[in-house]
Amino acid sequence: MDHLERITLEPGKRSGKPCIRGLRITVYDLLGYLASGMTEAEILADFPDLEPEDIRASLAFAAAGERRLVSIPPQ
Repeated sequence: MDHLERITLEPGKRSGKPCIRGLRITVYDLLGYLASGMTEAEILADFPDLEPEDIRASLAFAAAGERRLVSIPPQ
């Protein structure tokens, strides 16, 4: 799955933060819900516009960002 197909960036929406498929739900919102202990099923029940692939795309997006930020310099 290419998570970039589901993640959108629009300057006028949610201050340009990465959102899910043009919705007003940010990647950070979803990550926060997961971090607080919400299950995928609970998130999908609370946000009927979301799909399971949106949650996986948010996780993939965050992981890709982390890989770009964290590197151990060679010794």
